[in-house]
Amino acid sequence: MSRAFRFGVNMVTPASGDEWRKRCRRAEELDYDVILVADHLGVPSPFPSLVAAAEATVRPRVGTFVLNAGFWNPVLLAREAATTDALTGGRLELGLGAGYVQAEHEAAGLPWGSPGERVDHLRRVVEELDRLLGSDEHQPRPVQHPRPPLLIGGNGDRMLKLTAEHAQIAAFTGARSVPGHPGGKLQHLTPEELDERVATYHRFAAGRAEPAELNLLIQMVTVTDDRRAAIRPVLEHIPQFTEDEALDLPLLLVGTVREIADQVRAQRDRYGFTYITVLEPYMEAFGPVIEELRKP
Repeated sequence: MSRAFRFGVNMVTPASGDEWRKRCRRAEELDYDVILVADHLGVPSPFPSLVAAAEATVRPRVGTFVLNAGFWNPVLLAREAATTDALTGGRLELGLGAGYVQAEHEAAGLPWGSPGERVDHLRRVVEELDRLLGSDEHQPRPVQHPRPPLLIGGNGDRMLKLTAEHAQIAAFTGARSVPGHPGGKLQHLTPEELDERVATYHRFAAGRAEPAELNLLIQMVTVTDDRRAAIRPVLEHIPQFTEDEALDLPLLLVGTVREIADQVRAQRDRYGFTYITVLEPYMEAFGPVIEELRKP
């Protein structure tokens, strides 16, 4: 049997304390399972935001989606993760990625490096987190044993191999970075390309004792009775796709609530995605879809 659906919302807009807590409570009202925070310059700092989110809510878990590994020293990250897990009562999910926005690293005075170097650093971070948080001698101790669940996001072969080896959650962006673009521009994968990436992950994960949960980050949610009219303004940003091809892209959910729910179910059947994350601007629009998908 497939896993039950889980739904996350990735919070990206700075806010005052009162407004932040209000947004998090609204996410809980809409039945999101996880409140997530990104790790980019110009958005809220992840760990204090997650502690505040947990204090404002009762049920949702909280997580990073995803930390740019190049921003983090693994020893200091282990302290942050363990403290946050303790302060949130064991509700933390730790998401990590290699980073894809060169301009942010340069603004922070941090090395960018080649893609291979960034994946090498991420591997070191992951292995150190396993070692440190898996030790009973590490202080502070996380509530979850041996460490909070690890999510790794990425599509490349080396990233997928690392994910298969270490992560409880495999997160697929459904897009690839445009080479040489300092702002981290992304290009959508076709359904067939995403098929191939998921299949590659499964080959690397063939020896796992427990299968990972598969996550997909959705880039747009538009509830409408006219799918074609809604997708047309998007085509200027993805000129390589026709109208029909754009409507088939896994990252774009366009249609009535029932049509979008059917698309999410179809993507679960095709790819295995049961953990669906939407960006904060689409939190309200996706709420009725969650309700539809919860129905028996």
